[in-house]
Amino acid sequence: MEDGGKAPAGLGTLRAVLAILQWWGFNVTVIIMNKWIFQKLDFKFPLTVSCVHFICSSIGAYIAIHVLKAKPLIQVEPEDRWKRIFPMSFVFCINIVLGNVSLRYIPVSFMQTIKSFTPATTVILQWLVWSKHFEWRIWASLVPIVGGILLTSVTELSFNIFGFCAAMVGCLATSTKTILAESLLHGYKFDSINTVYYMAPFATMILALPAMVLEGGGVMNWFYTHDSIVPALTIILGSGVLAFCLNFSIFYVIHSTTAVTFNVAGNLKVAVAVLVSWSIFRNPISAMNAIGCGITLVGCTFYGYVRHLISQRQAAAPGSLGTAQARNQTEMLPLVVDEKQEKV
Repeated sequence: MEDGGKAPAGLGTLRAVLAILQWWGFNVTVIIMNKWIFQKLDFKFPLTVSCVHFICSSIGAYIAIHVLKAKPLIQVEPEDRWKRIFPMSFVFCINIVLGNVSLRYIPVSFMQTIKSFTPATTVILQWLVWSKHFEWRIWASLVPIVGGILLTSVTELSFNIFGFCAAMVGCLATSTKTILAESLLHGYKFDSINTVYYMAPFATMILALPAMVLEGGGVMNWFYTHDSIVPALTIILGSGVLAFCLNFSIFYVIHSTTAVTFNVAGNLKVAVAVLVSWSIFRNPISAMNAIGCGITLVGCTFYGYVRHLISQRQAAAPGSLGTAQARNQTEMLPLVVDEKQEKV
């Protein structure tokens, strides 16, 4: 009996570990490939790269739902697509574009650290704009996040004000998207694949014209002057395919781990991305800069743990929503994983 009970637990742990590893792999690979495109291929067109990602994600989501039947299609009324999905797609588009813009100007390590500021911007926005109150423990958990970001920014050796501002505004866009999701998507239980299915086509439509107007001439000039055009285009298209795979991988991570594990894995993923990017691009990182990054990640982990404790307490209270629903709400909170920047 004991052996029979241990086997499922062992398989569950193995599945969770594999889910986290493949999520890390896709996430870090997409980030490194995007940086490689901007720095090594000299393809300095973040709007076009984002548009390629949206197109690949739209096609991938269609195949996953209608061909592979990986997830059932969640039906959305046509009116709701414009009133609910379109505003979310607009903010979603801004978030992705700003992430790619910041990658063009600042190192991956610095960008990833700044994106960890998202929990703080979410709490501050909800407090200032929506007058939502939070426990003192939430505010206390933001102190190391803010302090770590300040230390990292001050000591960053490759600091660029434009890239820094793009990453910070990207945090605000991510927070806005998360907050809007609670009201605009109320009644729709979207998973990551259905989210991409509905939002990516809208995002492509929003971004296509600005990309052609602002970057079309530069892209054509790059196309005719670049030495190895076929390998370069393969890398650019490959980054779009992997961007969709990243969304697909998030679905398995959420369903294979707990909210706390998801939070810790997200913070460790940032550390892995920083180490891998440094080993490839060799951007200078000072000791104080590394300490600031570490403080930020510890703060994000503490923030996620506090939110988990609060949700568990609310789930146990009389008249609560229930443990399962509380866990789902916890997983939607902006722990560290920028849905993504990291989801498309």
